[in-house]
Amino acid sequence: MSRDFARQFYSSTVWKNCRENYKKKKCYLCERCGDIGTEVHHIIHLTPDNINNPEVTLNEKNLMCLCHQCHMKEHKTNNEQNDRYYIDADGHVIAKEKE
Repeated sequence: MSRDFARQFYSSTVWKNCRENYKKKKCYLCERCGDIGTEVHHIIHLTPDNINNPEVTLNEKNLMCLCHQCHMKEHKTNNEQNDRYYIDADGHVIAKEKE
């Protein structure tokens, strides 16, 4: 499940098509390590302020094809395990529930 403000965007056909086309364009290779690229990362992270801006959300210059491990590294703080977020199977950044 995505953060509330991004849920509609990540489930949209336009994002799913953009994500798939970008992975194809990158030959399904991780742009960091060369492994199989399964997820598309937004370099400028999505926020409530930019979620409706296609120059951020759909612009190929703001995307990276990454494997799951490299995508997780992009969302870690100081190269430590991030206890606040994880990436789901669709490549969405998900806030972890507070215990």
